[in-house]
Amino acid sequence: MKLKVLAPAKINLSLDIVGKRPDGYHDVAMVMQAVSLYDTITVSDEVEDNAPEITVTCNVAGIPTDDRNIVCKATKAFYRYCEIEGRSISIDIEKNIPHEAGLAGGSTDAAAVILALNRLYDTKLTTEQMCDIGARVGADVPFCIVGGTVLAKETGTTMSKLPSLTKCYILICKPDVSVSTAEAYAKSDSKPSKGFLVTDEVVKMICKRNLRGVCQCLYNEFEAVMQLDEITSIKKQMIKYKALGACMSGSGSAVFGIFLDEKKALKCKEAMSGMYDKLYICEPIKGGCQIV
Repeated sequence: MKLKVLAPAKINLSLDIVGKRPDGYHDVAMVMQAVSLYDTITVSDEVEDNAPEITVTCNVAGIPTDDRNIVCKATKAFYRYCEIEGRSISIDIEKNIPHEAGLAGGSTDAAAVILALNRLYDTKLTTEQMCDIGARVGADVPFCIVGGTVLAKETGTTMSKLPSLTKCYILICKPDVSVSTAEAYAKSDSKPSKGFLVTDEVVKMICKRNLRGVCQCLYNEFEAVMQLDEITSIKKQMIKYKALGACMSGSGSAVFGIFLDEKKALKCKEAMSGMYDKLYICEPIKGGCQIV
């Protein structure tokens, strides 16, 4: 059997770092939103005899196709959870989501594989069980299984569904600049707590169906502590072209702007295309990975 899965990207409408845990990880509070920018993952058990347990191919150079790829980790976690042995599969990744961008490009691929394996082997796992497997692989993987609009707390794997984001158009720009997640966490740890969570305000505005209010509250603590000129410049450009708000997503370095009018989003994309190659217009979606 061969299965194809659409694996959507995510953006962070908010990202607060609550504090460092005794285990070295961090507690966070954030609102995550799935968007209509997709990788396509094809999972198949139609492989040659004596094929390796996992064979990975990808259309983008530089993406590892060995055990370093999170889809391999997700497959092995699934096999352990379901006590499956001696099965071989192939995974093809057609990447459209830029990597190292804070858009969960790797996590959503892993989520897609878990979804596909559940169907392929007819293991009848619940969404909660698939999320449990995903959490063992990466903090964003459970969200990518569930999708939609979600409040995430603790390490990011404790999730509550929120009302869907009001219809809008989202322009994503991925600059070449990179952001060190470790450095961003270290800088955040060295600063005193701000004493409140912007995430709480974003949740209120979403529940009120107030898109302008959401856009006024967009916040990313990584962006706030790193203070990168390139990120600031992209945001200013998006606001100039009438974005209701703009923010860096996740650990970066992708920046998104939210527009009410698709024409304005297109005009902004056109204006920025001379400087940036990786520009994408998408919309919020109500679900996560989907078998097609």
